[in-house]
Amino acid sequence: MSLKGFVREFREIREDISTLSIGKLHTKGMGRRGRAHIAPEGGSELPFEVSGQSPWANLPPELLHDIIRRVEAKETSWPARRDVVACASVCKSWREITKGIVKTPEQCGYLTFPISIKQPGPRDVPIQCFIRRERATSTYLLYLGLSPALSGDMSKLLLAAKKVRRATSTNFRISLVGSDFCQTSNTYVGKLKSNFLGTKFTIYDSQPPHPAMQSNCKPHRKIHSVQVSVLVPARIYNVATVSYELNILRTRGPRRMQCTMHSIPISSIEVGGTTPTPTEFISSSDEQIPPSSISKSKKSLIGCSSTSLDGSNEQICIRKDPLVLKNKAPRWHEQLQCWCLNFKGRVTVASVKNFQLVAAVELGQNVPPEEQEKVILQFGKIGKDIFTMDYRYPLSAFQAFAICLSSFDTKPACE
Repeated sequence: MSLKGFVREFREIREDISTLSIGKLHTKGMGRRGRAHIAPEGGSELPFEVSGQSPWANLPPELLHDIIRRVEAKETSWPARRDVVACASVCKSWREITKGIVKTPEQCGYLTFPISIKQPGPRDVPIQCFIRRERATSTYLLYLGLSPALSGDMSKLLLAAKKVRRATSTNFRISLVGSDFCQTSNTYVGKLKSNFLGTKFTIYDSQPPHPAMQSNCKPHRKIHSVQVSVLVPARIYNVATVSYELNILRTRGPRRMQCTMHSIPISSIEVGGTTPTPTEFISSSDEQIPPSSISKSKKSLIGCSSTSLDGSNEQICIRKDPLVLKNKAPRWHEQLQCWCLNFKGRVTVASVKNFQLVAAVELGQNVPPEEQEKVILQFGKIGKDIFTMDYRYPLSAFQAFAICLSSFDTKPACE
């Protein structure tokens, strides 16, 4: 069978939402056609199951490796890259070979599997995305693409966030889909939480950025004094903090922000440095609370520290010498009478939300000069409720999206 015919059959697999029969191959649990989101990885069952001895599952590994390698090399952009995901969905053997062929975004610059949003971006060329804000539902949608006008229906939904206002803080719940933001859902990937003034934001990840960090982090358990649930939500990990400088005197100038990436060491941008890269989602089952713990809820609440009172089990992952990002200082344009930054055509509307982040390097750190000037994250407005987001190594799409979400919250003390 030619490669063209092979790819055609996988497109038929994706389009058929009822049943599929190729030889002895049968499938179940197919998603709805036309959805742009990435299906969650590591669920209870694979989208495709092989019944009996399917000839597709028994292909020689050498032949199968060559076929999948050709498909992966040919389909480099969405929506055509769904064919690569279809290869990984056939059976376990296909999945393992596909995962071995597909490289991380840092290595190839492509986003393929759901875990790609938790992996650092490429070092040289940034991954270009855009964010659509829906005011009526207080949701924010992150798409892969240059802009809605250029990408159109080919835009790929990467992440979605729901803004939830509380009495003393604001939460942004981040999910793989735009219809389910429950913290116990398998599509939930993390959240962003602000303090009362909106000057400090904490980014929480639903899983440790690296498996080795799971054993080094200390969990903090919180039990509500008013309502205690039998099931405790999955643990969350404090991976970054975003701080905005107070502007009490109302002096003229843009916002000043600083991001401390607890899960990324400063050595990641040094010569020969690397950053933790997760390879798969870690599925953690809900923990059961013994009845004795429920009866002692008040005692447990008194024993909790203030950092654990956020509605779930928190694990604070602090590394020595974390990477610190600062916003690049703009220059004042006398003719335009405004602050300006060179966004290289990716930002077209002046806004207080626009920013560029670079590494904040101290003396004694072995960071090359070109790395110090490199823009790691860029965010800006291009139209009504449309914003661009370009990120690169060592940030992931999830971390970059969470940092950009902090710019949407009201900050009267910082402006």
